[in-house]
Amino acid sequence: MSRSSALAEYHIPARSPQRVNDVIRKIAGLLRRNIMAATAATLALVTSFIVPPDREYLDYFDFRTLACLFCTLAVVCALKNIKFFTLLARRIVALTGNFRTAVLALIYITFIGSMFLANDMALLTFLPLGYILLEETGNQRQMAFTFIMQNIAANLGGMLTPFGNPQNLYLYSKFNIPTGEFMAVMAIPFAAAVLLMTFICFILRAEPIRLTNTERLVLPPLRTTLYLALFIFSILIVFRFIPYWIGLLLIPAVLLFSDRKTLGMVDYPLLFTFFCFFIFSGNMSRIEAVNRFVSRLIEKNTLLVSTLSCQVISNVPSAILLSRFTENWPELLVGVNIGGTGTLIASLASLITFREFGRHNKRFTRKYLVLFTALNFVFLIILYLISMLYLQIFPIF
Repeated sequence: MSRSSALAEYHIPARSPQRVNDVIRKIAGLLRRNIMAATAATLALVTSFIVPPDREYLDYFDFRTLACLFCTLAVVCALKNIKFFTLLARRIVALTGNFRTAVLALIYITFIGSMFLANDMALLTFLPLGYILLEETGNQRQMAFTFIMQNIAANLGGMLTPFGNPQNLYLYSKFNIPTGEFMAVMAIPFAAAVLLMTFICFILRAEPIRLTNTERLVLPPLRTTLYLALFIFSILIVFRFIPYWIGLLLIPAVLLFSDRKTLGMVDYPLLFTFFCFFIFSGNMSRIEAVNRFVSRLIEKNTLLVSTLSCQVISNVPSAILLSRFTENWPELLVGVNIGGTGTLIASLASLITFREFGRHNKRFTRKYLVLFTALNFVFLIILYLISMLYLQIFPIF
């Protein structure tokens, strides 16, 4: 009996080559869209062979950080669904009179938005607005510059607040940092970033600009009020006024009834990335040779090591890994924030921006990468020098 006859007799469907290829393409597409999560999973798996799973694995995880991140992302998705941020951004942009001011407005919106939404959510919210602005005003040639500056704004704007960047949320919880001291340490790098962004944007021409998209947006009053209340609630959880487990129960329950689609839109790959990097960093700290090497390096210059580490393994895993080797949280905090600039992999947000730019301008990705690298390293070098001097002058932090 032939193989096909046997399959037919026992009702076993034959796997067509096309179906297998489709599955492979879907998996490859999923991995491309979630490079950081795939990398984190690989690192966690590899190090698990070196340090086999045991009871100490439970000590790796900061469940409070994961809970706070989930609550914040869920509420932001709900606000995004009702186009709250789009309407807010449109009104601000409508007040500008020329292209330079409009781009500055976009950058400031992204910068301020990242302080409250986290850098990745700020980009997912405001990059589409940047595209619409450039497309409708015939300034597509400035898309690379605008997207890159929005990306820098998202990475640096979030450094002032504990919930502005994922690594901030982790370090804030890990070292139990007082909110006032946290913001005091980050104030000078934050101010320097604002001045530098503004200065660089003055290379743009101040030509008249007008938005042609006049679609009227109306926010649903009840849901807007509810989601803003949940947003304030999630911030109170981050600041430790409310236990995180209450947020884990309340926020998903409310969203399940008000807009259940929101729960499916949460950036779960980001949460999974954190989960895997907790395993990776925990295992790395238990490898004696690695422990000794990293400890010696970070004792000499925590700021430099943390900044350079971000260029290789990104700022979130750098924060998680290096926090196990030092108590010098001020330099570590500054390093993993300014270290978000530099290479494309220095921050997860940078990969988001690159992906969005590629969707609109695949032919110009090489030029984008050249300009991205140049602008980011300008910010990295200047902010590092300022931060180094600042932390030497005020060693009390």
